[in-house]
Amino acid sequence: MSKLQVSKTKLSKPKISKPKVSKPSKPKHSSALLVSGVLYDVFLLNPLAHTFKILLTLDNPCADQELNFPEWIAGSYMLRDFSKNLHNLGAKQNNKNIPLTQLSKASWRVHCKSSAQLTIEYDIYAHDPSVRGAWLDDTRAFFNGTSLFFECAGFADKPHFVKLHKDPILPQLAPTTQDWSVFTSLKEVTISSTGWGLYSADTFEDLVDTPVLMSQAWHEEFEVGVGANAVKHRLVLNGAPPSFDGAKLLADTQLICKTIIDFWHSKSKPVIKNYLFIVNVVQDGYGGLEHKTSTVLQCKRSDLPSIHKSAQTDAYIGLLGLISHEYFHTWNVKRLRPTEFERYRFNVENYTEMLWFFEGFTSYYDDLLLRRAQLINDQSYLKIITKNIQQVLQTPGRRIQSVAQASYDAWIKYYKQDENTPNITVSYYTKGALIALCFDLKLRAHNSSLDAVMKELFKRFAGGPICESDFKTVLEDLSQRAWDKELLEWVHGVEDPPYAALLQNQGIKVEYSAEPLQQQLGMRTDDTKPGVHIKFVLSGGLAEQAGFVPGDEWIGVEVPHLDAPNKRSKLSKPASHHQKSSWRINKLDELSLFLGESKYFDALVCRDQKLLLLRVQFNMRLALANKKGISLCIKDASQAKRWLEGKE
Repeated sequence: MSKLQVSKTKLSKPKISKPKVSKPSKPKHSSALLVSGVLYDVFLLNPLAHTFKILLTLDNPCADQELNFPEWIAGSYMLRDFSKNLHNLGAKQNNKNIPLTQLSKASWRVHCKSSAQLTIEYDIYAHDPSVRGAWLDDTRAFFNGTSLFFECAGFADKPHFVKLHKDPILPQLAPTTQDWSVFTSLKEVTISSTGWGLYSADTFEDLVDTPVLMSQAWHEEFEVGVGANAVKHRLVLNGAPPSFDGAKLLADTQLICKTIIDFWHSKSKPVIKNYLFIVNVVQDGYGGLEHKTSTVLQCKRSDLPSIHKSAQTDAYIGLLGLISHEYFHTWNVKRLRPTEFERYRFNVENYTEMLWFFEGFTSYYDDLLLRRAQLINDQSYLKIITKNIQQVLQTPGRRIQSVAQASYDAWIKYYKQDENTPNITVSYYTKGALIALCFDLKLRAHNSSLDAVMKELFKRFAGGPICESDFKTVLEDLSQRAWDKELLEWVHGVEDPPYAALLQNQGIKVEYSAEPLQQQLGMRTDDTKPGVHIKFVLSGGLAEQAGFVPGDEWIGVEVPHLDAPNKRSKLSKPASHHQKSSWRINKLDELSLFLGESKYFDALVCRDQKLLLLRVQFNMRLALANKKGISLCIKDASQAKRWLEGKE
């Protein structure tokens, strides 16, 4: 590959000195490391330009070595085309440039011999703030291996080494990283006191399943368990505000980890020895991605606990639920995993029908285990379940697609949502969690529980690949009954599982009330915009029948005005059914203020700069009498306690 170059444009006097650019020298490592393995040297080429430089070294390459850049990251089921950020690709052997042939958007063949060391050099643009990609600026460097590293054909199961270089290639930017430390769960080989240096992974999959953060971040440690069963945890936050209550988050995270380890390993040694939480704190963002010995989370600064507030907010409960969810994945999807994921293929979609189990059941347990850890009370937990049930019931697509089908189609539907998504698919997270609830409660009526099933699956299959028939077998073994009907109807069918009856049998009272106004109108509005903007129009709803479309701005209403006969004076004119009053609305809840007894109203909407009147057949009195919404409360505390506290 050609050397880094500085522009040679002639400048008029006085001369301006050019910044010195240091060419990365060939790192020296023990040849024993590279005999059968792969080495990646990671340089911070220019934090201000968000660019990493990678040197990939193979001591014993294949003839005409093929290189494949990952196209997706495990846990996020969508082709991301990470190779779009790759540039300045070149190869050398025996200190000579050698040609490469591009085979596809993410694959190359290097025209090399097998008898000499091969070096590949390339740059990566890193400006993805999500948990899935890579980032480099003057405040932090972060990457998932799928965003930086080629997979070398024939070497996937060989040892992989990563050398992290602290100083940027541009010397004038060196102060940027002076106080940075490295945070990763890669195996340490030779590192400095702040973590810079050489790391290893057993395979390519292990390498790209282990994210790396380099920054001046807040960090603390804690242990769960004692002696040989002790598990060391590190909690790292980048971007936390001065008001952040680190002690509280640390204590609550420790309690979550203890509860989950006790769940899986009440009578066995934990399968992990170390675990790392990387949390990127931003103004607006939320998400998480699981890894085998770590997780990467993103949250808002307002989600964090504050030293100025003692009350627990819903936003903080949501963050604790995210921590619980990703940590539970350490066992359920990173070890127990679909048979289709026994070996990831990073250049194509990897299909499975079981995300309802691995994501949905994890979603069930993330909040339930917060309750068992006593981080939320019964009322808060039932409120979360209520919200989950309502989300499922308010999705027309649940009548179109099963959770098994939704799992298979995750690559093109769940991860590529548009304005019609709620009408044609269902979330394998929310409905999967509802199915998990129903399995758990029905198992408890047969002297077992979903807890017992999950633990037996992990034990029987050694925390490895499973399929749906394995789940069915364990269900039947522990309950001594068949489950074909439930699997057919709940997992492969489109009917609602019998959550209400099962909850009532467990001591939970199900009460019914009016549905939210959005649901009764058959629409969803965009809460991120001022005013009333239509985001979704639900199939078969009043909004669809009236002619609303996603993207409409709902400006106001025209309401028929009918004088009550008993209040009409003898001199007044007969009531006119054509008299109307017009009102501006700023939020949907204002409809209850302006709508009277009429069976319809006209909605004034703006669409493509045109003003339209849409007739909506809707009566507010009937809407308030609607009893399709639900709420939950405890009816029999002793009966409910066995479920909520995990007692069979």
